[in-house]
Amino acid sequence: MKSSAPATLTIVDGAAYHILQCSGAWTLHTLAVVAQTLESFTPNKPLQWDIENVVEFDSSGVALWSLYSRKFSKQGFSSEMIGDREEHQQLYHLLYPHHNEETPPPIHRSWLYRIGRETHHSFQGTERFLNFLGEAFIVFLYSLRHPSTIRYRSIGSHIITAGFDALPIIAVSSFLIGVVVAFQSIVQLQKFGADILIVDTIGISLTRELAPLITAIVIAGRSASAFTAQIGAMKMTQEIDAMKTMGFHPYLFLVWPRVIALMIVIPLLIFFADIVGIFGGMVIANTQSNLSYIEFINRLQGALPIRHFIIGIVKGPFFAFLIALVGTYRGFQVSLNTESIGLFTTKSVVNAIFLVIACDALFSILLTELKL
Repeated sequence: MKSSAPATLTIVDGAAYHILQCSGAWTLHTLAVVAQTLESFTPNKPLQWDIENVVEFDSSGVALWSLYSRKFSKQGFSSEMIGDREEHQQLYHLLYPHHNEETPPPIHRSWLYRIGRETHHSFQGTERFLNFLGEAFIVFLYSLRHPSTIRYRSIGSHIITAGFDALPIIAVSSFLIGVVVAFQSIVQLQKFGADILIVDTIGISLTRELAPLITAIVIAGRSASAFTAQIGAMKMTQEIDAMKTMGFHPYLFLVWPRVIALMIVIPLLIFFADIVGIFGGMVIANTQSNLSYIEFINRLQGALPIRHFIIGIVKGPFFAFLIALVGTYRGFQVSLNTESIGLFTTKSVVNAIFLVIACDALFSILLTELKL
């Protein structure tokens, strides 16, 4: 199958070098035009091959580069490669394990170059995510103008898989968090004879911070990875290409049903986590401090202002939005090999958890400034 990204070669005449800017897919079926360009090119200074924008390559691309590097070297003009990645060097050494002196050796970049390259890649990744976000919002606005295009059945399915099926792990996690908070608080409060304040500690810390954060982290590990794997598998089997061919926009079918489903279920899961976590703290308060359940509940009604509960619930849709977008975005980045599914699934979980924690930190700063 021919690649959809043809190989291109642009020759820029620099002050000290001819810069050969390579891009596209340097594969067997796309190199004819590049080979003609190189055959008609006569250098008069050293050359730099910039292959950073080469998105795909095979042995034909490496062989073409090696052939003309040797040819220009015999004419007295050295060649060096910039923007190369580890896979380029691995394929080159696989094809030419016994390269002689005429073969340009691999270039060992300085630490400053590596830092710059990684920074450049980070900016490129941010740009790609913003492009994804912009296109997704355009599709969302289209769906609002045409409600019949909203995939209600798909939303319901994801509500079940991401919400109802997550209840057991949310229950266990929240209960244990309530137990841990209660144990650690009682040890300190008993020193001052203030056991009753365990109710305040459990109620406020769970509803405002711990229950929303733990719920979001669990869902990020569970659902973000699932979204990436599902969409990645569809991309590998070319189902997404088939959808585009039939005139269906993938974001309408694959992104927004997951985003909407999570934005619905995570606030409900946070409410569930509040109840289970407070119950776990109540059990420990009863066993360790002989605080009855009735006394605990009566104290909780006066010690827990409603604003803390509302703040915890309001965080849910924001966490859900970040988790679902990161999971689907990483799924569309999967390439046509099985290794990339594992790579981008790991990235989606790490990115989602980081963004959830960062968002929670921003909420804390903002609400503190607003004195809420």
